[in-house]
Amino acid sequence: MKNYLTVKIREVRKKKQKLFCVFLTLGYPSIAATERLILSAERSGVDILELGFPFSDPLADGPTIQYSSEQALKKHVTIREGFRLVQKLRAKGCRIPIVFFGYLNPIYAYGEKEFARDARSAGMEGLIIPDLPPEEETAFQKECRKRKLHIVRLVAPTTANQRARMLVGKSQGFVYDVSLRGVTGARKSLPEDLKAHLSKLKRMTSKPVLAGFGISTPKQARDISRVSDGVIVGSAVIERLKRGVPAAERFIGAMSRAVHGA
Repeated sequence: MKNYLTVKIREVRKKKQKLFCVFLTLGYPSIAATERLILSAERSGVDILELGFPFSDPLADGPTIQYSSEQALKKHVTIREGFRLVQKLRAKGCRIPIVFFGYLNPIYAYGEKEFARDARSAGMEGLIIPDLPPEEETAFQKECRKRKLHIVRLVAPTTANQRARMLVGKSQGFVYDVSLRGVTGARKSLPEDLKAHLSKLKRMTSKPVLAGFGISTPKQARDISRVSDGVIVGSAVIERLKRGVPAAERFIGAMSRAVHGA
């Protein structure tokens, strides 16, 4: 099965463009809304879709994404529904790379081997699991490698250089640069040392380094894209989504144009 994340990164690099990744919470405000947003995101030029699976105790998520997860959990949204949605999108011809964002507990409950199998067969390209250290759960990671399900690693500004090199080396697809000290959430301004941290990571690898956590305006996205290989936007999208799907679609379109230089 073709991995659309690998294909997309190759295409974007060949064109010397930047990558724009959008985070959505599965089932917020509904499964139908998530489906519509993924399809419209692809039309708007979004390069990667990060699909957050609702969890009751998300250690890396701030109030906005926690709220969206709580609302989805009230509707009993499940991992299986997420896989069915991805399968449905692939059957419709949707080719945007879809990366799972979630935590280990739901994966344990599902069954690690079964999760890797079902995620890949549904059409997912990768995983971002903040509470999965590279040194742990090696059997699960081996299963993911076997199925060409990429595990993307996060590197924080507080990560020591030696460990950062290890995480960058093990990251597959791209490297997720955590631009904030703390949890996710839109910010009016970003840390002054962000550019220096991005530059340091880019010197460690030829893989794309994408900045996430806190990016909330087209200007921020445009500015950070100049020193990174792209950006990831989540909480700011969810905030717009509180006003309705059309508001979120307009915002995603504006951010995509900012990242891609339109």
